[in-house]
Amino acid sequence: MSDSGRLGVAVRTLGCKVNQVESERMASELVARECVEVAEGEAAVVVVNTCTVTAEADRKARKEVRRALALPLAPVVVVTGCLASLDADGLRSLGERVVVEADKARVAERVRELIGANEATGGALAGPAGAGVAGLPAALPAARGGARRHARTRMQVLVEDGCDSYCAYCIVPYARGAPRAVPLDDVTREVERLAADGVAEVVLTGINIGRYRDESGADLADLVRAVGATGIRRVRLSSVEPMHLPGRLLEALAETPRVCPHLHVPLQSGSDRILAAMDRGYHVRTYERVVAEAREALPRLALSTDVMVGFPGETPADAVATREVVERCGFMRLHVFRYSRRPGTLASEMPGQVDPRDKRVRSERLRELGARLANAHARSRVGGTAEVLVERVTGGTAEGTSEDYLRVRFPAGEAGPGELVTVEVTGVGDGHVVARW
Repeated sequence: MSDSGRLGVAVRTLGCKVNQVESERMASELVARECVEVAEGEAAVVVVNTCTVTAEADRKARKEVRRALALPLAPVVVVTGCLASLDADGLRSLGERVVVEADKARVAERVRELIGANEATGGALAGPAGAGVAGLPAALPAARGGARRHARTRMQVLVEDGCDSYCAYCIVPYARGAPRAVPLDDVTREVERLAADGVAEVVLTGINIGRYRDESGADLADLVRAVGATGIRRVRLSSVEPMHLPGRLLEALAETPRVCPHLHVPLQSGSDRILAAMDRGYHVRTYERVVAEAREALPRLALSTDVMVGFPGETPADAVATREVVERCGFMRLHVFRYSRRPGTLASEMPGQVDPRDKRVRSERLRELGARLANAHARSRVGGTAEVLVERVTGGTAEGTSEDYLRVRFPAGEAGPGELVTVEVTGVGDGHVVARW
């Protein structure tokens, strides 16, 4: 069947890397069921994969659904993801063309069911429990061209889902349930398939991958070694909580040559009092010891982190303590976000909610510090070499990612997407480093 005879779909993703992986999977399944990915403005069906980690995430999710409803072709909007698990009725109330499917594994099948129901009923699309949803076209428009899914140089591989940490600010354990590991053999088969398809790098991703343990007893250290032996050229971890990093995992990372020397280790706060209120399960000195051990095991290690600003009860002194820890750890990248009150979490009922103006000032100061540290890390690489995975070539300039997660630009020469090349870093640009062969 040609693309012009297929149903045009678009998939929008909000939130974490796990959502990105799941969206990739949904899109692939939709294409396998005779749909074609198109730009949102040409889509008859828009799938919105939502996040619900904070109240702000909920707001963004609802805004995205409303935006999709207003697109030119008046598409059916299929909403899935974490917010769909917690507030299906609220999402349905956003519009008569909203269909909620909380089970991401059923999204592609649900879209095909909806298409068939729409054609059979002359435009009354079957909604939940068979209820008709008015206001839909009698025939959903086929795609006008569209682009098939293209090969990727880096792919995220879901190895674990769920979390049972129950941090005071987080709704995710309620939305995703207890930790569940993808069997090690399934992961390695998936990585072997991706390597055979030309993918150069995989990112092992999950909600809390440090909790990985499959039914055979294999843990994340075992998984790293197994994936490193598949033939994939580079392996990267998404995010590892500090309490899960030392010991066997550091040994596996150090002894697996294909592992990239970059780790994302969430800090959240540099105040022991705030960490305790968050129920994070570690102290600042523990975190800094983990960082030191990781740097000793992986001498070329670059570290990035998450920092939360304005958690209930955070004082100016706590904010200063956080900046001091960030500076001591020397992160090459900060993800700074403001605490957002999320109903259903312990933190939402805590006293001492921080004024939004104070949150803004504290986040700006942290971002300024983060920019300075990022620049220092980039400048430390000048004069050295970097192995770069080329992701795109535009106008004779190649752009890609180094092992330590720097954006690198250099004259492409004969290099093309998917190639690993070694270049000399010659300078620092705006958000990237400059290099040459």
